[in-house]
Amino acid sequence: MQEHPILIREFIDYLNYEKHFSSHTVKCYTADLEQFEHYLTGSQEGAADAAHLAGESGYGCSGSSGAATAVATDPSTLILQADVNTIRAFLAFLNEQQYSKATSARKLATLRSFYKFLVRRGHCQSSPVSAIRTPKQEKRLPRFLDSEQISTLLNCPKTTDMLGARDRAIMETLYSSGLRVSELVDLNLSDVDFLGEVIHVRGKGKKERMSPIGASALQSIQHYLTFRDQDTRKDTFDQQALFVNKHGQRLSTRSVRRKLDKYLLQAGLDPRISPHTLRHSFATHMLNNGADLRVVQELLGHQSLSTTQIYTHLTTQKMKSVYEEAHPRSNGTV
Repeated sequence: MQEHPILIREFIDYLNYEKHFSSHTVKCYTADLEQFEHYLTGSQEGAADAAHLAGESGYGCSGSSGAATAVATDPSTLILQADVNTIRAFLAFLNEQQYSKATSARKLATLRSFYKFLVRRGHCQSSPVSAIRTPKQEKRLPRFLDSEQISTLLNCPKTTDMLGARDRAIMETLYSSGLRVSELVDLNLSDVDFLGEVIHVRGKGKKERMSPIGASALQSIQHYLTFRDQDTRKDTFDQQALFVNKHGQRLSTRSVRRKLDKYLLQAGLDPRISPHTLRHSFATHMLNNGADLRVVQELLGHQSLSTTQIYTHLTTQKMKSVYEEAHPRSNGTV
């Protein structure tokens, strides 16, 4: 495991123990900061070229010639010495490495949060990122499946054994409740209320919610649990986890993605579809069928309504259909 500079370790601890971010989110922040650290110290592959670019552009760090002269300097010192030109040079490096605008924007957001933290903790007086505006990103609408595609996908697993029944239950649950895949794998057996038809979900930032779950998903879960209870190895299984792998241990998010890829191939559907696409499909279908936007916000566990509103762009066809049926002059008849 890489030994991070003390400033990065302090920030990671803050994300873990004070903000209670998910392990996946912390991993992404950590990877972004590792890359920035490597760029500053000149140890990342290609950083020398970026340093040359920075030198030509006048993007030095506190009077230095950039990453190439920083190899022998303590990473924490370099982090604190970084100025606005250092950040711009790093963004130029990302562009040279052909990162997408969205990825570069995310890495910039990581640095923005990191330096805000350093300012609050008194490590530096001001953030070198505050003067840099995040470039506008192209708005990409979430990909979703229509009802027929959902049915095709859900019917792919053979439910005659525990693993097939589990896979059907996983996809049914993702679509029925609009869960993030991290929330799905975090479910415990005790989180499923079969009588009340709800599940207890631990969302981002350890925020908890009760989410309705449909009868079809509950039946699939019950079918899977029947096989699980009959397994001769059941006493060695994780006794808390709802969804387990073939060894009886809690399933990982990566495993869920691999399972979905398998069924996408069988169903002849777009291989770019991810578990999150089922969440997008859930939200889109709810809104198309008349659900209130704020209700969908609660079901998805979104903190901001604006995050949920992106799905309204996907319902334009439905709105046009309602308009044409309801407005007396929509068809041009005088």
